[in-house]
Amino acid sequence: MDTVSIANSAKKAGYEICAADYFGDKDLRRICSLCKSIVEQKRGKSCGRINSRFRPKAFLKMAKWLLEKRKVDATLLSSGLDDHFNVLYELNDLVPILGNPPRVIEKVRKKPGFFEELKRLGINHPETAIVKDLNEAKDAAVETGYPLVVKPSKGFGGASVRIVRNSSEIERAFFEVSLVSKDVLIQKFVEGIHASVSFLAADKIAKVLTINEQLLGLRFLFQQKAFGYCGNIVPLFFANSIFEKCKHITEKIAFHFGLKGSNGIDLVISKEGTPYVVEVNPRFQGTLECVERVLGINLVESHINACLYGSLPTIKEQTSSFCTRLILYAPKRVIAPDLTAFREVRDVPFPETMIEKGEPLCSIITEGKTRNFSLQKAKKLAKSICSILHPA
Repeated sequence: MDTVSIANSAKKAGYEICAADYFGDKDLRRICSLCKSIVEQKRGKSCGRINSRFRPKAFLKMAKWLLEKRKVDATLLSSGLDDHFNVLYELNDLVPILGNPPRVIEKVRKKPGFFEELKRLGINHPETAIVKDLNEAKDAAVETGYPLVVKPSKGFGGASVRIVRNSSEIERAFFEVSLVSKDVLIQKFVEGIHASVSFLAADKIAKVLTINEQLLGLRFLFQQKAFGYCGNIVPLFFANSIFEKCKHITEKIAFHFGLKGSNGIDLVISKEGTPYVVEVNPRFQGTLECVERVLGINLVESHINACLYGSLPTIKEQTSSFCTRLILYAPKRVIAPDLTAFREVRDVPFPETMIEKGEPLCSIITEGKTRNFSLQKAKKLAKSICSILHPA
């Protein structure tokens, strides 16, 4: 997922793109010379639900199909396969992943080992326990203390994450999360600003591009999950001291794990200004287009240069604009309108396909001189799109 921004950036850099994607949206197919997707969007047909239709192994089949049609030099990863290590190893054997190899991805995404390594490095992170049954969950909750977060050990987009404020809520939260994950994480809830770091890394060098505000669980976008990913605002406005802390953390993580190319770190910045690392995303992030627009760089080209030649771009020390990405979800089961006329809309569904309630409808990207102006432009467009939706 988040494939459109990568494909568009790669095309601008002069590359031919073949995509294996979940949605296969209209704008992705326009950019790519060849595209295969899990969802086959057709007029009058439902796009279904991600949690029931997402199959990691299907990406291998799609990759093989693409390879029968085209010669492909390298794989660029977006979100979705981060925690499916067997698939990543097989994919890497088919077409080498340009960036972090599967063994590195596995090292930063396997939660028990990852948090142990952070502890050894002296990097702040939420106190975390991994449990397999309810008794272990209750014991871990007592030891961790409330409030806490219960979430799957694998996943993306904030799906199935629950906040638990007292002992009466732990049982329900555990069973809900255990339905989607064998291993369940019990994590101390850190109150603060949800943020991410976008950075590039090469051999023994790492460069923070932007620190970004994460938007989670926004009801006006019809996101039904409290921690569901709704987009971002680039950059996040904060004190220089916080930037230096994030830079120090980024360099430590990049060097220790041997990360390469475009990567992201999700974190929470506490009220005291302390960054707590939540996870590493060892691939392109959903912030890609916003980062490109704010910094005036091509991130795919920069990723390639970092991975192949060990060179990182020169970037602006101070940015003069803000860029917002909002992900709009379907408020009910709707018929997708024709969104091709909206210049700021991405992930465009085919007109007259059906989008189920709570599933992603499209993304909106807007720019402005201030954070609020950029955000308000995006909100206004989201409202306009909602006004032309019709129930299916």
